[in-house]
Amino acid sequence: MSDPDLAARIKSALAAVEIPGGADLAGYAGLSEIIVTPGAVAFAISVAQGMEAAFGPAREQAIAVAQREAPGRKVMVSITSEKQTGGPRFSHGTPQPPGKTPVPGVRHIIAVGSGKGGVGKSTTAVNLALAFAAEGLRTGILDADLYGPSIPKLLGLEGRPAIREDGIFTPHGAYGLKAMSIGSMLTKDQAVVWRGPMATSALRQLLRETDWGELDVLVVDLPPGTGDIHISLFQQVTLDGAVIVSTPQDLALIDAKKAVDMMQRMGVRLLGLVENMSYFIAPDTGRRYDIFGTGGAERAAAELGMPFLGAIPLVMSIREDSDAGRPPLVAEPDGPEAKAFRQIARAVLASAGSDPFATITEWASAADGKAYRDL
Repeated sequence: MSDPDLAARIKSALAAVEIPGGADLAGYAGLSEIIVTPGAVAFAISVAQGMEAAFGPAREQAIAVAQREAPGRKVMVSITSEKQTGGPRFSHGTPQPPGKTPVPGVRHIIAVGSGKGGVGKSTTAVNLALAFAAEGLRTGILDADLYGPSIPKLLGLEGRPAIREDGIFTPHGAYGLKAMSIGSMLTKDQAVVWRGPMATSALRQLLRETDWGELDVLVVDLPPGTGDIHISLFQQVTLDGAVIVSTPQDLALIDAKKAVDMMQRMGVRLLGLVENMSYFIAPDTGRRYDIFGTGGAERAAAELGMPFLGAIPLVMSIREDSDAGRPPLVAEPDGPEAKAFRQIARAVLASAGSDPFATITEWASAADGKAYRDL
């Protein structure tokens, strides 16, 4: 949802921005709808192929204009162009594709993905990040699921992230993690209605225009599927690996295998497969029920030649604690669910081995590592 009055004021002010050819941006046919949220302003400028760099100064001026009209909001402006084949292409003011460059202060990046939604990917990502922190690693989490951000709910984040005078985000702090999510800039139940180029521009800014400080590992919660956001991330940075989350039934595993195929095509190292909602233990009888089948993810991991990292049961307390913004590693750090997530985190480190995670495993085993945080 957009604030029509503010959007109109910004568009009117864009008349002061000159574009190549002498016209102004406000009247330019390639200017997209201006979307306004409580924490952000976003729009795109569509240009002819090869004109991305020429429109770079206009983009910078447009950002400055929008910041003056909407102080305190993050401004995200992307430049898009059409290839000769008709496919969309994203530019951040320079011709594509961009080279892979490190994120300042971040030593390692792990992505958590799934081929479909509803399998507990975000819950796994949050608890994996908390488990890394419990092992002594300085850890952050980035919510890259821009269309369905869950991290604010799972970590109990409130309010918008602070924005420094230079436009850089200060991430939220939660249970020893540094956390960043577009969800923190939206009103309740507000949808993100952005085309692919705007979403990939937002992802780039959330990743690179956040002051992460010094992190040993950044966990990235990917959206479901195999779309623009995944490709944008994989092209921007070199990941140290990816964890795939699935439930045991065939329907979920079909999509998980597609996620695996995408990452293999993109050259992303696969650290292993997690089976979530693996089984249910009835609290009154203690009887085990394999609601979604049993062992599906472990068999799939063997077929795909990747490690099976472990299984997480279907437990009511995980849902209740997550809804309350207190994940199992916080609510019951010594409980069986927290121990299961910590075992998976250790399995991730073991799967990564000495290359490229030697520095992580060495840091985690250091005597002062455990002093980093106290759950």
